[in-house]
Amino acid sequence: MRKLILSMVAIAALVATMPLTAKKKKAAAPAFTYYLLSLSWAPDFCAQPGKGGDPAECGTGNKVGFVVHGLWPQGDSGRGPENCGSAPPVADSIVQLMLPYIPTASLIQHEWKTHGTCSGLSAEDYFATVRKARDSVTIPGEFKAPAQMQTLSPAAIEGAFATANPSFPKEAFRTSCTSGALQEARVCFGKDLSPRACTSSAGECGAATMKVRPVR
Repeated sequence: MRKLILSMVAIAALVATMPLTAKKKKAAAPAFTYYLLSLSWAPDFCAQPGKGGDPAECGTGNKVGFVVHGLWPQGDSGRGPENCGSAPPVADSIVQLMLPYIPTASLIQHEWKTHGTCSGLSAEDYFATVRKARDSVTIPGEFKAPAQMQTLSPAAIEGAFATANPSFPKEAFRTSCTSGALQEARVCFGKDLSPRACTSSAGECGAATMKVRPVR
């Protein structure tokens, strides 16, 4: 019996001294360089065929402008990682905290699965980071509830954001457009949520001007 015990102790000691590569390791978060906060222009989204059914975002009289589309881990020269492993449903308590930022529960679940799982954070910490990033951005006054259609250049929109957020680098803001209309404003942050310049991977509206639809 004593020999058996000594053998078991020896095996345990051998396992303890095995190289780390031979042991099961916790999966590391995929590499990314910075975060991109995507702010969707709700009037454009709601104008798309089949997209205007949610009253919280698209209901007439709600006057919804920019809403959070997501906070995306981003690479310097290309899109960041997506769908990084299993994604248990986001707890309802977190969903309720996020609805003032991201307008639908289904989008909250989608953003966690597609982008949040690549942040290396828990769902609770990821969505706290989303809220912190959004709360740090001031929406320019002219985009809070415009009642009339406007036609503006990407530079004018980005300049308005830069003026409203003087502590941010001017290069921290980008726009995207679809069918000649404002689709998103994008804001770039370091992993510590310090504002930083965007790179080419953040995209840019290539049109000379775009329409900015009024709120509903």
